[in-house]
Amino acid sequence: MKHPSNGEFFAYWDKARGMAAAPDRSSLAPEPVRHLLGDIFVLGYDPVCGYPFRIAGTRLCARLGRDVKGESFSALFTGAAHREIEDLLGIVAEETMPTVAGVTAAASEGGLVHFELLLLPFSHRAHTPLSLTGQFAALTEAPGTLSRFGLTSWRHLDPDLKPRGPRVLRKLEIARGIMVYEGLF
Repeated sequence: MKHPSNGEFFAYWDKARGMAAAPDRSSLAPEPVRHLLGDIFVLGYDPVCGYPFRIAGTRLCARLGRDVKGESFSALFTGAAHREIEDLLGIVAEETMPTVAGVTAAASEGGLVHFELLLLPFSHRAHTPLSLTGQFAALTEAPGTLSRFGLTSWRHLDPDLKPRGPRVLRKLEIARGIMVYEGLF
């Protein structure tokens, strides 16, 4: 990871998970990462609603110019990045695969802001909705509010991690780099 705060949040998440694929949401307390909370968010796993924000840090809301609780996370991304971020969110949540991505956003005062996006799953529990957490760490600063997010790169953080749940073949294309043509067989 490029940004030290993402490395710190990942280390906290990794320690909380122990030998499990992901920690339980209740095992992550805010106190140890209090100084990071402004950039941390929690998303609900609801593809139909665009993975809505359940919690969004104050610095993240300030960068977006509004409180985004309940709004679609994937709607921040435009063009091809919109579908790709939705696929990545599905892989992170369903396959418990931590992921880091490079993100750009247009600043209202002009220019691009570069971010490192960290996406971390929570463990699956019966009778509870899937969710995931993450952090936006700014690599460059620009004045104004942000819009038109784009995805520049991404990688899974644990290359030995194997998929742990059912997936649609199209989503495995992203996780494994295999080209899948739906409907041919």
